[in-house]
Amino acid sequence: MKSKIHSIILARGGSKGIKNKNLVNINNKPLIFWTIFQCLNSKKIDEVWVSSDNDKILSISKKIGAKIIKRPQKFSNDKATSESAWFHAINNIKSIDTKKDIVVAPQVTSPLRKDNDFDKAINEFKNKKLDSLFSGFFFETFFSWKNKNQKFIPKYNLKKRPQRQKIYKNIIENGSFYIFKIDGFLKYKNRLFGKIGCHIMKKENSFQIDEKEDLKLFKFLSNKNEFFK
Repeated sequence: MKSKIHSIILARGGSKGIKNKNLVNINNKPLIFWTIFQCLNSKKIDEVWVSSDNDKILSISKKIGAKIIKRPQKFSNDKATSESAWFHAINNIKSIDTKKDIVVAPQVTSPLRKDNDFDKAINEFKNKKLDSLFSGFFFETFFSWKNKNQKFIPKYNLKKRPQRQKIYKNIIENGSFYIFKIDGFLKYKNRLFGKIGCHIMKKENSFQIDEKEDLKLFKFLSNKNEFFK
């Protein structure tokens, strides 16, 4: 029997930057709608699950078409890790084969994905025989500084400033989603392990909604994205 792919979306009720962040209205839909919808429309994802401690989030998620998991408070407070919540979800999904199956773990606050990002990343994951994968984007970070005791210190040689075209591009995790084999996740208790890959996204598709001011910028960016129209 071939492996199944389960999307596990974590969406707790509490949030500091924006109250009820996962339910905030984005283009006449609750924020969580967009990630659930993207997962449901994937040709590769077999089951879509939402794990939450919040009954309203669970009710709305079920209406959209996701299966739901009620998450205990101990896996939903500010100190709880995503790993602990994924671990709880995996142990509560009866249809999971922990030795064969794969998890796609998207972040609700990063909905500016292309409609084929999940499927392309899953293909990469399988074709390259990866154990885990993160989404990210290229970013030039050579001209960076650190602030030490109110003193700004460059992390590069000011006298040998390189030409921009010669600067190596770093890859930044954007947190949009992760993919991992369940057996390895349970063994290492971490989202990234073994042979790790990266699905590269554009910088503008890596935007995250964390603070109130992010909502205005997101609405501007979403107007340029056909998916949100």
